[in-house]
Amino acid sequence: MRVVQSSIALLLAALLAALLPGCAGTGPAATATGVAPVPDSAPLDPVSSPQWAADMARFAAEDAAQPPPAHPVVFTGSSSVRMWATLAEDFPGVPVLNRGFGGSQLRDATWYADEVAVRYAPQRIVLYAGDNDIDAKRSPEQVRDDFRTFVARVRRDLPGVPIAWLAIKPSPARIAQLPAQQRANALVKAEAARMRAVDFIDVATPMLDADGRPRAELFGNDQLHMNARGYALWRGVVAPYLR
Repeated sequence: MRVVQSSIALLLAALLAALLPGCAGTGPAATATGVAPVPDSAPLDPVSSPQWAADMARFAAEDAAQPPPAHPVVFTGSSSVRMWATLAEDFPGVPVLNRGFGGSQLRDATWYADEVAVRYAPQRIVLYAGDNDIDAKRSPEQVRDDFRTFVARVRRDLPGVPIAWLAIKPSPARIAQLPAQQRANALVKAEAARMRAVDFIDVATPMLDADGRPRAELFGNDQLHMNARGYALWRGVVAPYLR
């Protein structure tokens, strides 16, 4: 009888030991590579504007008129992507596809992830967003959470595709928002470091002068959107990630 009781005790101890790791905390468990999976995402707010439906229709018409390259590097996000007119010239030999829609926020890229990225079966996604979010009084924490949700949405259909986030750029027109932009960048950078195949590309720091202010010579007349010098700077920072 003692032998049987001892065996049962050992079996219960083994079962308890197996269950404990899953109950040890509320954070995400590490993968075999030591990198945490994408955390559970928060509920996504509605799109910021109904006008994006017209942009999606325009993308569909462009695809019908001229089929996009197979497995492209998709650049998407707000006007800093949409206005990158030299994208193909800046990355020769890379099958790039511009699917930026100006004025959009990060959550819009998530709502329209299929139209701007997933359906192209991209080899990589490069996202610029957050600039308009901060301007619309969304908090850095909301930007971080919306970034997490974007990654989770893409991973649902494209579990292995690399994703890169272009840091929110500093601009003279929005210099009052610089502290919030920098906090959002720091939060997203920390979040990206926990995820598999997600890069944080710091295009923001080189756009600051020695005093930590946005370099006016990188911008057009509105001091919000970049000029050719601004895009040349971005090209130099982004190129190594596309090799």
